[in-house]
Amino acid sequence: MAKRIGRYVIELPNRPSLLAGAAAVGKTEREGPLKEEFDICYESDKICEGTWEQCESRLTSDAVSRALIKAGKVYADIDMIFAGDLLNQCVASAFFAKNTDIPFAGLFGACSTMALAMALAGLATDSGAADLAIAAASSHFCSAERQFRFPLEYGGQRPATAQRTVTGAGAVLFGKHLPERPFVRAVMIGRIRDLGITDANNMGAAMAPAAACTIIDFLRDTGKKAEDFDQIVTGDLGMIGSHLLLDLLKERESVDLSTVHEDCGNLIFDPRTQDVHAGGSGCGCSASVISSYYYKRLCSGKIRNVLFVGTGALMSTTTAQQGSNIPGIAHAVWLCAPEES
Repeated sequence: MAKRIGRYVIELPNRPSLLAGAAAVGKTEREGPLKEEFDICYESDKICEGTWEQCESRLTSDAVSRALIKAGKVYADIDMIFAGDLLNQCVASAFFAKNTDIPFAGLFGACSTMALAMALAGLATDSGAADLAIAAASSHFCSAERQFRFPLEYGGQRPATAQRTVTGAGAVLFGKHLPERPFVRAVMIGRIRDLGITDANNMGAAMAPAAACTIIDFLRDTGKKAEDFDQIVTGDLGMIGSHLLLDLLKERESVDLSTVHEDCGNLIFDPRTQDVHAGGSGCGCSASVISSYYYKRLCSGKIRNVLFVGTGALMSTTTAQQGSNIPGIAHAVWLCAPEES
């Protein structure tokens, strides 16, 4: 059974496997540097004929369906779905799940949702509560802008610190350990950190302290060093948040993450050729990058140990309008390459 290592890390002794991963993205992501990694790339953000919210739900459906096809499974085989998004009441995920007839846990962890979903799916399959479980998350630039900022028709100007919400979704299928598939070694549910950031256009600064806290806790509990991992991947601090994270770790714990750190928000777009300001964000950012780019690298054995630290800014439209602080959180999932690679 699962056991704690230190204070916060939970080891999964049965090593549940990531049986398949898939990602579906929109137009701007299709034009970015990871375009060859994604399974489905739409030529327009108007993915279906409905609303932006329905388009986002379609992205989740596409990612999950493609992951099941890769694993040779169907919806009837799945015991649980852990999924979430940025919208009120997680409607993008819920409207997808209502058509599957599968037990559904709707999650809100803001941009950390994919890491949270993977941690819970890993715990469920490790414990035997589920034989097969889906972890998924999504976001859509247009639906997020309408909810958290201004409808696109307003033509609002974004400051340099702002990040572009990714139009995309990622899904990973978890199951019993298979030596030819990547697996989860340990997970960690993060703690909320609030350093007083109030600017809704500076998510990186709001989330970086939580990422630093989780990484410090994880390394301390496991006795590992940063260099023991091929990559420590955050998602999605963007350019500003990534710099802050490296500075915080050096100042507080003398931890140098510079040689192993990557951020999904920095990878998914090319800031030199795409107007994305400080990089990518949204639940679909880390979800689409982890379930495609990193999943493939783990499968091939190009990287063997990855610490995925999903970061989220726990705000709502109401708290933002009230001028409240923006608390951050970060959850961690330790991913390992197949034993046979």
